[in-house]
Amino acid sequence: MLVRDYMMKNVVTADTPANRDEILKILKRTGISGVPVMKDGKLIGIITRKDLLRNPLESQIALLMTHNPITIGPDATLREAAQIMIENSIRRLPVVENDKLIGLISVADLVGAVAQLKIKEEIKDKYISKCFALWNETPLTIVGRIMEIAKVDAIPLLDSENRLDGIISERDLIRCSCIEDDVEVSDFSNGTDDDEWTWESIRDMHMISYGISRIQLPTKPVKLAMVKKVIAVPTNAGVSECALKMKRGRVDQLPIINGDKRLVAMLYDRELIKALLDYNPQ
Repeated sequence: MLVRDYMMKNVVTADTPANRDEILKILKRTGISGVPVMKDGKLIGIITRKDLLRNPLESQIALLMTHNPITIGPDATLREAAQIMIENSIRRLPVVENDKLIGLISVADLVGAVAQLKIKEEIKDKYISKCFALWNETPLTIVGRIMEIAKVDAIPLLDSENRLDGIISERDLIRCSCIEDDVEVSDFSNGTDDDEWTWESIRDMHMISYGISRIQLPTKPVKLAMVKKVIAVPTNAGVSECALKMKRGRVDQLPIINGDKRLVAMLYDRELIKALLDYNPQ
C-alpha cells in the first residue's frame, strides 16, 4: 500500500503572492481543509482553515501559512504516512518527487485505505476519544472560540432535552464565515493634565484612524449552521465499518452512542488511521 496509489494527484494550490480572501474562497468552494502554497513552481508552505480561524485579523499568507512543510515521497508506505501524521499532528502531506509537487496524501485518503482492509476489530476504547457537547443555541462566535481553546475539529450539539441534535466542524465554520472591514481609532495623546480645551491639550492629541479586515463568524445560534443528519455509530462498531461510513459521508468524525442513543464519545479520523500502524495482513 504505497502513497502513490492513494494520493490525490490533481492538487488545488495557491500561488504567491496571494491574499487571505482568495484562500478563504478556495476553502469554501472546495470544502478541503488546506492547500499547498507555491512560488515559482516550488512548494514553500501549507495554509489551512485552522490557520485562518485562529488568526482572524491576519491577512498576509506568509504569516498565516506553515513554512517548509513536512513532505513524503510517492513510494513511501501508507503506514509511514500515518506515522508521520500522527507524530506531528498534521492532516496532510505533500507528495514530492525530484523537488516537484506531484500529489497530496491526507487523513481522508488513509481512512479510505482503512475501509478497504475490512478490519473487524471493534473500536471500543482503543480508538475512541472522550468528548464534550454544546447546546444548539450557543452563538457561533462562542463555538469557534471553544473549538480553538479545546483544540478540537468538531463538537457535537445537544438540544434542550440532551439529545444529540447535530454536529459542527471547522468546515462548517469556514462555510458561514465572512470578511468584515472596519475602522478603528488609536489615541496617541501624551496624557497631559491640562484642560482639554487649551491649545497645549489640542496640540498634544494624536488620533489615528486605520482600516482593519478580519474573518468574522456571525452571532447566530450554532443550530442554524450545524449538520443535522449526523452519522453515528455504536461502541461495538468495527474499524473498517467506521472508516467506510466516514468515507461515504465525507466526514472527519463520528459521534458514538450507547443503546439509549445517548452521546458517549467521539471517533476522529486521526485516531482511526492508527489501525494502519497495527495492521498485519497475516
